[in-house]
Amino acid sequence: MNFSSKLLENAVTEFAKLPGVGPKTALRLVLHLLDQDKPDVERFSTAITKLRNEIQHCRVCHNISDHSICEICSSKKRDHTTICVVEDTRDVMAIENTDQYNGVYHVLGGLISPMDGVGPADLEVTSLVTRISENEVKEVIFALSATMEGDTTIFYLHKKLKDQQISISTIARGIAFGGELEYVDEITLGRSIATRVPYEGSLSK
Repeated sequence: MNFSSKLLENAVTEFAKLPGVGPKTALRLVLHLLDQDKPDVERFSTAITKLRNEIQHCRVCHNISDHSICEICSSKKRDHTTICVVEDTRDVMAIENTDQYNGVYHVLGGLISPMDGVGPADLEVTSLVTRISENEVKEVIFALSATMEGDTTIFYLHKKLKDQQISISTIARGIAFGGELEYVDEITLGRSIATRVPYEGSLSK
């Protein structure tokens, strides 16, 4: 792709690094920004810069947050005796959109994947075990994608938590094998949480 401006080329190159954005889409986005008023572009730039520099991770659940403790963990209206274990922030957002869950979360930050060199030590597993042992937790819900990596992670976590005096459940498998939670419609996801089943019982299905 030939560019009439090095500045334009540099901007397109950076946009093209975003997932799902090819050179043509990147060019369209950059040209769109050039058509906007300068204050609008400056607000866009400031929002991205502040996001990168000021964003935090909740020290309790590890979800992305504006503060050291996120709004969900600090809310007195949430059921803190129930913890929903998810892969990342996108899953928290997907479940929150269902309005079917009022507990709190624990964000692992990924899934166990030996092929990709990701092991339990790379995830927020130790903090989950500590959190359960130090607080009055009654139930842990595994809400991980129905993939090989998700199942491997659930199996590992179950072994780590099975001796705790808690109920361990997993979302109902109304989600297709290989499904990512963020792409599941809200009704199906909400129903799968509401009809969750004991983890050990789900192994026979």
